[in-house]
Amino acid sequence: MCYRKEQEAFEIKHLSAYAAKSIYSKGRKIHEEECEVRTAFQRDRDRILHSKAFRRLAHKTQVFISPEGDHYRTRLTHTLEVSQIARTIARALRHNEDLTEAISLGHDLGHTPFGHTGEHMLQELTQNDFSHNKHSLRVIEVLENKGQGLNLTYEVRDGIFNHPTSGRPCTLEGKIVQISDKIAYINHDIDDAIRGKVLKKADLPKDCIAILGDSSSNRIHLLISDIIRESNQKDTIQMSDSVKNAFYSMREFLFEKVYVGSLAKQQEDKAKQVIYQLYNYYINKVDKLPKEYIKRLQLGDSEKQIVCDYIAGMTDRFAIHTFCDLFFPASWNIY
Repeated sequence: MCYRKEQEAFEIKHLSAYAAKSIYSKGRKIHEEECEVRTAFQRDRDRILHSKAFRRLAHKTQVFISPEGDHYRTRLTHTLEVSQIARTIARALRHNEDLTEAISLGHDLGHTPFGHTGEHMLQELTQNDFSHNKHSLRVIEVLENKGQGLNLTYEVRDGIFNHPTSGRPCTLEGKIVQISDKIAYINHDIDDAIRGKVLKKADLPKDCIAILGDSSSNRIHLLISDIIRESNQKDTIQMSDSVKNAFYSMREFLFEKVYVGSLAKQQEDKAKQVIYQLYNYYINKVDKLPKEYIKRLQLGDSEKQIVCDYIAGMTDRFAIHTFCDLFFPASWNIY
């Protein structure tokens, strides 16, 4: 019995008319025989979950660089929180939960060490030729699976690439992930900022709190409920005007008080120097890169590209270890 066909039939019968159906996927770049058990989107989710890039997210910064404490978010815990929020919305609206989960789990695979600090440094060094969403696509199309890529479906690749605010996902599932990403980082970055004594609960804008709620769980519940109510049986994913205005006002508050120039970012210049020094070292000594990256030169990749590939793939601690190994005498044993 082909269980995949049963699930595809279930999607057609029970999912929203606006939901993406796995049987109607635009497919993969390289044709593959279908799995008897899993739909195309389920296979994509599993490939992402078992990838090396996904495991590395556990040791990459979310906002706080090398925080003291076990409960600050990492890029991996952020990813899981996005997935939980997005799946809840997708399930309630009868959209494709498998596609939503695959996009959620893959949306930050291309993030650098030290979070957006590392990304901004690579952007500066490459004259804006690097972005984490663009690199996420490169990870799944080129770098994973020993250089063969994961060969994911068009819809998953589109959702991953288009998850930033400026993106325009082609599916509603992609749009669900796009807004769920913001819901996750806004609420959980508030928690981490309060834990790190960057903010006090009393600092949060009272007009936003009055609408969104006075705790992370209350805010997340309110936002999810509002999106479900405003998007039900519609060809869009949206919030009500009052909630949307409060939500984006809170986001602006965090950019002003946490994301730019706060105590949370006090290690930022040091992290930038690590990325800067590593990039300049390897761009001038490409032969020092691992062999699998050097081989990509023969496939037409530029030196700038493979250096970015290597550095972006590093975890925070591996970047620091490599920096110390390259620029400090071994006898100092500082790492």
